Amino acid sequence: MLIFDFSDIGNRLYAVRKRMGLTQAEVAEQAELSSRTYADIERGTVNMRIETILRICKVLHITPDEILTTHEPSALPRREELLARLDACSPKDQETALHLLQVFLSSLT
Repeated sequence: MLIFDFSDIGNRLYAVRKRMGLTQAEVAEQAELSSRTYADIERGTVNMRIETILRICKVLHITPDEILTTHEPSALPRREELLARLDACSPKDQETALHLLQVFLSSLT
């Protein structure tokens, strides 16, 4: 999912920069930005051009996806857990669970 909140993007940049042990001034210089502009970006108070994002990402050795998107947790592990629990049930309990699931899903529409 794409992130549109500049504050979230700034927080992500801050975390990456800190993890790399860089100062704002170092990132700004390498990205050919003023220190003030980079500080404003981390605070989430300015809108960035694509070129600016790409230069910052290059300095931090990350892809734009790492700061511009969020990955929703996969439902696969929960689904596998649910199926394993269902497999452990008796056939009669499985039929009951299936019926309850059908009733629940019908209520969503």
